[in-house]
Amino acid sequence: MNLFAQDSNLHIYICFGQSNMEGQGEIEAQDKIVNSRFQVMQAINCLKGDRTKGEWYTATPPLCQCDTGLSPADYFGRTMVEQLPDSIKVAVINVAVGGCDIRLFDKDQYTDYDSKYNEDWFLNKIKGYDGNPYEYLINLAKLAQKDGVIKGILLHQGESNTGDEQWPSYVKKVYTDMLADLSLTSASVPLLAGEVLSTEDSCCSSMNTIINKLPETIPTAFVISSSGCTAQDKAHFDSEGYRKLGKRYAVKMLSLLGY
Repeated sequence: MNLFAQDSNLHIYICFGQSNMEGQGEIEAQDKIVNSRFQVMQAINCLKGDRTKGEWYTATPPLCQCDTGLSPADYFGRTMVEQLPDSIKVAVINVAVGGCDIRLFDKDQYTDYDSKYNEDWFLNKIKGYDGNPYEYLINLAKLAQKDGVIKGILLHQGESNTGDEQWPSYVKKVYTDMLADLSLTSASVPLLAGEVLSTEDSCCSSMNTIINKLPETIPTAFVISSSGCTAQDKAHFDSEGYRKLGKRYAVKMLSLLGY
């Protein structure tokens, strides 16, 4: 579908991160019914779903790659359109890479992190984003800006940086670059960062202490709790966990918008 040029009522959210932002949840029947006011800009050409890169579609999952699953972005967008006035559409652009270090999205350092795992599953993801996920995401976002207004940035990443106290400064670099490259300001485009899985036997819950320090480095960053979000394994949420987490991102964003 074609949306009208530069529609101030089309609110766009950039989503990036690693495997939980890609979405690993099973897509169930309830997930296939989507309000058409929730849109996705297709990030990758998908033959089987008949979706073309750079085009807008109703946000039926998967929202990231052709064969990913349910992600936090799904119920973020659904909750946003439920709560916002009918005149407003919400759209997401989701570029995420399972297993990645946050510095894969640092435009000055990404080549040090684009072969973190020298295996096809990882290298093919990078290849799918033309070898540079950050630049790929920025190009999609610039295309989207012709149609609407970027209102926020959603991050879910950290598992691959567990224990690295420098993580907040790495995130600040990526966020600052994104704002500059898209001519945005931090005052109008906050960063929402989700905690990693916090279940007892999870791989990376210790990272949440570091994630929760992010607002000390980025005053316009807000941390989304993963407490009570259920898991399918030691690293990934299950479908219900993704739904709950996505709704929490939306509740925070709605409060920042004054709803």
